[in-house]
Amino acid sequence: MKLSKRIQEIKPSPTLAITMKANAMKAAGHDVIGFGAGEPDFDTPRYIKEAAVKAIEEGFTKYTPVAGIDELKDAIIDKLARDQGIKYNRSEICVSCGAKHTLYNLAQVLFEEGDEVIIPSPYWVSYIDIVKLAGATPVVVPTKEEEGFRLSPSSLLAAISERTKGIIINSPSNPTGSVYSREELKGLAEILVKSDLVVISDDIYEKILYDGLKFSSIAQVHPAMKEKTVIVNGVSKAYAMTGWRIGYAAGPEWIIQAVTKLQSQNTSNPTSIAQKAAVAALQGDQGEVEKMVQEFERRRNYICEALNSVPGFRCPKPQGAFYVFPNVEGVFGWAPKGRVINNSSDLAGYLLDEVGVAVVPGADFGDDRYLRFSYATSIDLIEKGVARIKQALS
Repeated sequence: MKLSKRIQEIKPSPTLAITMKANAMKAAGHDVIGFGAGEPDFDTPRYIKEAAVKAIEEGFTKYTPVAGIDELKDAIIDKLARDQGIKYNRSEICVSCGAKHTLYNLAQVLFEEGDEVIIPSPYWVSYIDIVKLAGATPVVVPTKEEEGFRLSPSSLLAAISERTKGIIINSPSNPTGSVYSREELKGLAEILVKSDLVVISDDIYEKILYDGLKFSSIAQVHPAMKEKTVIVNGVSKAYAMTGWRIGYAAGPEWIIQAVTKLQSQNTSNPTSIAQKAAVAALQGDQGEVEKMVQEFERRRNYICEALNSVPGFRCPKPQGAFYVFPNVEGVFGWAPKGRVINNSSDLAGYLLDEVGVAVVPGADFGDDRYLRFSYATSIDLIEKGVARIKQALS
């Protein structure tokens, strides 16, 4: 007996692996400062938790329709109309067990052996393996720091082949925090409308924007793009609900019905209680989200300044999400305490072992010249963490 070829070709999520290792070190008594976890450190707002408690007390604890309850679908439809100006029907919405589950479902129903899927890099770590699990081939298209880590129309055009079936666009981006402007999305849309491919728009960080930026989805920038795009979103990042596991897809009915059919055979419905909480999140007071974003912006400003003071680091300022992606090429070739640092994995391993600072190597995001820091932690811990990095590299 042996494991399947598909599972042998993928690797565990590196961000979760780093977080688990850091937590294990903490449990063993080590003093570890973690910059690995991609989740807000805020508590879920009380009004959302109260909606979940009410659902439990009222006995809303049974199976629901596979694609989610109508009440939640309607809340999602209202949100998309309000925020993006796009109208959807219930048959064009499928609620899943988190945005990652949504992305996996989409890959399974859209892609297969022989297909290519365009993924701009740096990319979120799971995109590559999600595409591979569908049997398709990821086509990685590098972007440049000096261009804001955003895919250009010319690079997109050059990457499209006869085998291209889809593209994944993530804005705001994990790991870079880059955000596509409406005009930039229009430039990509002009090429995409002429191609027979599906656009997966990962909008999970749409609420976490800085400096007065306004969010745009590629589905709204061209009349033909709605029918070519599946929007992926959820409540985990904006409402500090990572453990509640509610994500959703909004897109053409033929795709959504296929996703629903697949979901009926893998997870059935998302958790009933979490669905009721998600309704409250989308329909309730958005002031808690705004407060959280304000604090994230304060932390962003602090960590960028702090990391730019580390010799060999260059940290561009992100426009959204809650990550920084500093270039650390300046320390490659160093040998602190006789341990030679040749790449991002060497540096991440050294920082964790030597001074108890957990970060994720840029290699896992498609660019070995960088590290990813999550600043979903306090400024006090950011200050201590950066001080330890300076100590480790001195």
